[in-house]
Amino acid sequence: MGTPDFAVTILKHLVDNNYNVVGVITAADKPAGRGRKLNESAVKKYALTQNLKILQPTNLKNEVFLEDLKSLNANLQIVVAFRMLPKLVWQMPKFGTFNLHASLLPDYRGAAPIHWAIINGETKTGVSTFFIDDKIDTGEIILQEEIPVLNDETVGTLHDKLMFLGAELVAKTVNLIADGNIKTKKQPELEEKSAPKLHTENTKIDWSLSLDTIYNKIRGLNPFPSAWTILLNNEEEISAKIYEVEKIEESHNLEAGTIITSKKEIKVAVANGFINIKGIKLAGKKKMDATSLLNGFNFAANSKMI
Repeated sequence: MGTPDFAVTILKHLVDNNYNVVGVITAADKPAGRGRKLNESAVKKYALTQNLKILQPTNLKNEVFLEDLKSLNANLQIVVAFRMLPKLVWQMPKFGTFNLHASLLPDYRGAAPIHWAIINGETKTGVSTFFIDDKIDTGEIILQEEIPVLNDETVGTLHDKLMFLGAELVAKTVNLIADGNIKTKKQPELEEKSAPKLHTENTKIDWSLSLDTIYNKIRGLNPFPSAWTILLNNEEEISAKIYEVEKIEESHNLEAGTIITSKKEIKVAVANGFINIKGIKLAGKKKMDATSLLNGFNFAANSKMI
């Protein structure tokens, strides 16, 4: 059960290693783009290439779906980036239902664990498998695998590392269950760090914060969904997405958000240093590097990020 690319890698690993996948449950096709053409999930696209049985319920309690699910006669269900399941679904198979989560639970329960690990400046993270229960990401842990978070890690690079690590962990978990060697441990009642859904408000850059805090936020949202800000240029407010950056520790007396440009650099003053912008996308324009933007865009003398 899964929807995005992250889930495809896990499904492909199971198929490539000859596990008996009797069915795939994924999101219903959704209209997308200007033509409102129906868009298939990444998992569905892959499942079609393997001639796997596909179910796309809009209601997980629908009687027809439940009958179809039961008819697959699966003895184990694996969930990767899907949605919350009703009890009658996760209790259906003989060996239960387990979930792969991209964090070291109980930390970073929620929708965006990879992003928040970087945003919060973690030096390590990992993947966990756990049996699903009636709450979100709280079930008994089966296995965990840990990896370091590099100083220049972005959510894009970490996502891919955890995706491949997760594929291995899922296979190990299936083998343990099949061999009857499963031992689980309860999660602590309280979660220390959460991973809430990302939205417009919590992805905006606050230039009054510290250099490290801003740097971590930008890389924790690069390349998706991306950190954003408002560029104030000659009284015009322009929405901008910020991608690749580097941090420069340096003392100065400039106001936070002040922009310093040269022929090749766009630097934004923050407390105790500068954020050097390498990749940026202004509203209505394509993403470009700093030099390309400076070739065709004039920053006013008093321009700033707000």
